[in-house]
Amino acid sequence: MRASLIQIAVNEGESVVSRRARVADLVREQSGSDLVVLPELWGVGAFSYEQFETEAEPLDGPTFEVMSKAARDAGVWLHAGSVVERSGDGSLYNTTLVLSPEGELAATYRKIHRFGFDQGEAVLMSAGDSLTTVTLPTTVLGIATCYDLRFPELFRGLVDAGAQTLVVAAGWPARRRAHWTLLNRARAVEDQAYVLACCTAGTHAGVEQAGHSLVVDPWGEVIAEAGPGEQVLTVDLDPAKVAETREQFPALKDRMLGIRPPAVPGSWTIS
Repeated sequence: MRASLIQIAVNEGESVVSRRARVADLVREQSGSDLVVLPELWGVGAFSYEQFETEAEPLDGPTFEVMSKAARDAGVWLHAGSVVERSGDGSLYNTTLVLSPEGELAATYRKIHRFGFDQGEAVLMSAGDSLTTVTLPTTVLGIATCYDLRFPELFRGLVDAGAQTLVVAAGWPARRRAHWTLLNRARAVEDQAYVLACCTAGTHAGVEQAGHSLVVDPWGEVIAEAGPGEQVLTVDLDPAKVAETREQFPALKDRMLGIRPPAVPGSWTIS
């Protein structure tokens, strides 16, 4: 499976409309990949709180329309990062869109853990209440967003539901980049899964972004890592390595705590 992570530079001075068009062209350039991954809130900027209300959109809004065509043109599965979703009741969510190679909306995930400690995203957005997995021809994706990375129980729930590849879209700040690398490697090791972690570059709302998107294998080894600026990180993965790792070192079978949901890919509500 060939995966391409597009580390988008989100800088002030570029409009959301212009960035959508530019990113769509970048997606089309990845036509040889099976899966393309974009970062969190790349349209508006994860820390541009003052724009959340004005840039909020429904699931079938302008970002979906542009990304749907790009996925279809490239013939790829597209994890389109996340958007500020405005739901039917007016609530805002940080919502991931996953599109099929036909440009159809295959899955959504509303970010559960909102960052801000009673400020910013934590008060402007509502929390999601469902975990999401997506079945691709060669692997099962488990979807997470940025601050979720600090909560390993979410990832264990995704693995219990069959996830073999964990996708983390983020707008992670540069000042905590060491945590970004450490936590992505930890999630790969403890869940014996690939981790595809795509972060924004650039600076928005005065917050420098970490960049350094990375791909980690099921043993926790970093097999590819981007630099600080905008770039595309493309890797070839062997999906069979997940099962091989779990068989060679069957630590997941020795779990003593936690209740496991049925291993059925899809979306389900946390109880």
